Order: sequence, then C-alpha cells, then structure tokens
Amino acid sequence: MDVVHVDTQQPLLENAPASQKAPKTPAQKTMRKAFKGTAHLTKLLPTGTVLLFQTLSPAFTHQGQCNTLTSKAMTIGLLTFCSLSCFLLSFTDSFRDERGKVRYGVASFNGLWVMDTSVRLPIDEEAKYRLRFIDFFHAFMSILVFLAIALFDGSVVSCFVPKPSEETKELLVVLPIGIGLVCSVLFVAFPSQRHGIGFPLSRN
Repeated sequence: MDVVHVDTQQPLLENAPASQKAPKTPAQKTMRKAFKGTAHLTKLLPTGTVLLFQTLSPAFTHQGQCNTLTSKAMTIGLLTFCSLSCFLLSFTDSFRDERGKVRYGVASFNGLWVMDTSVRLPIDEEAKYRLRFIDFFHAFMSILVFLAIALFDGSVVSCFVPKPSEETKELLVVLPIGIGLVCSVLFVAFPSQRHGIGFPLSRN
C-alpha cells in the first residue's frame, strides 16, 4: 500500500519579511495623544451635547472655511449653546421609581424637581439630591472641558484662525491638553454623584 506523503509548508505570510512601520514625527505623536485625550474628555460631558456639536460644526463652519459673517455667527452660537447645555445639564439628576423606571429631575436647594409631576421623590431621599456648591464647580469645569474639545475641532479652529502662526499652533495643542489634564484630575478628586440627562445612569 502506497503511502502518500503530504508536504506541510509554512504559510506565505510567515515567510514574508515583517513590514516595518515608518517612524512617527513628534507632531504626529502629539496629535495622536491629543485625539486620545479628546476621547477621554467626552466622557465628562453630556453625550447628546457632544454629538450635536460634532455633527453641526462641519456644516456651520463650511468645513472650516467660514467665508461669511453669518457662518462665524452661527458657529459662535453653536459654541455658546453647547456650553450652556453642558452647564445646565450638570444640575440634572435621575433616580429609579418603585417600578425601576428612570425618572429625571432638576436639582434645587430644596431637593429634586421631578419633570414627571405624577412621580414624587421619597421624602427621606430628598436631602441627597439638593443643590450644593460642588454642582456649580462641576458645571464650570464642564464648560472648560467642552471648550477644550472645541479647540481640538479642526473646523472650528480653521474658522476663527485660518492661518495660525507656529506659536498659535503649539498653543492650540498644549492648551486643550492642559485643560483636559487639570479637569480630569479635579473630576477624580471631587467626583460628581449625579447621573443627569446625557450622563451614565446609576445602577441603583
């Protein structure tokens, strides 16, 4: 009986020389870190506001051209609206009712004003939802974080600074990263206990 010998060969990919990646320039490394930092910063903001900004900014700025005063005015209006949204949504909170359904409300000095008037927060839990100084602190930092993300947006930067100098370019890279680092540390040191509109929900 003849024995058939089958030659086992290594895959062609293993025989091929490993492709070497071209070394990245310092500018490319800095931009890569900047975009990674932006992804972490967005976690500190309402998701709806960030999505609205990222969707409308290319259209409002005409891909960074801003050839008319109307385009610049609309872009400023978008930045103002999103900043106010980040600020105001920092004062919202949520809780789960008896059926486990999430209910949203606005924090006040007396407790939580529930948007659905048919549902009331238990009296013994109203104290923990009251407005505090830390809420204003977080709201102010949310505006700073949003402005840092706006500075990372190429369309917005090109709209207001079409031909930046070398010093301006460095500032546009360093300033958002600095704001992001400081705000991230402060958010970790003084975390928010609220789970408002656009923020991750509490498990409880």
